[in-house]
Amino acid sequence: MKRVLIVDDAATVRLYHREILEAAHFAVEEAMNGIEGLEKALQSPFDLYLVDINMPKLDGYGFLRELRGQDLPQAPAIMISTEAESNDEQRAYVAGANLYLVKPVKPDRLLTQVRLLLGDTHP
Repeated sequence: MKRVLIVDDAATVRLYHREILEAAHFAVEEAMNGIEGLEKALQSPFDLYLVDINMPKLDGYGFLRELRGQDLPQAPAIMISTEAESNDEQRAYVAGANLYLVKPVKPDRLLTQVRLLLGDTHP
């Protein structure tokens, strides 16, 4: 079973993404900020990361830069933010994101992108 880490400071957003992913048979864990997300990733790497940009302690950009600098298996990351500015998207890719989506993400779009990044072609 593929493991996904949701890094977002909003409990409602974590729950929303968790429900979509668990219904599609992904194992999901959550982190409330980049520091907690990094600690979890270092303990046991994930297959995919869903990352918010604006979070306390360590934002999404910082989280991805730190993650990409670690000596561990690198998994794809989707940056999901309410920010729709093109420079936010550019910064996300520079920090190490594989994809940038704007909230709220429709469930079918999220699952399609997750499966593409994981190479999982099963519906």
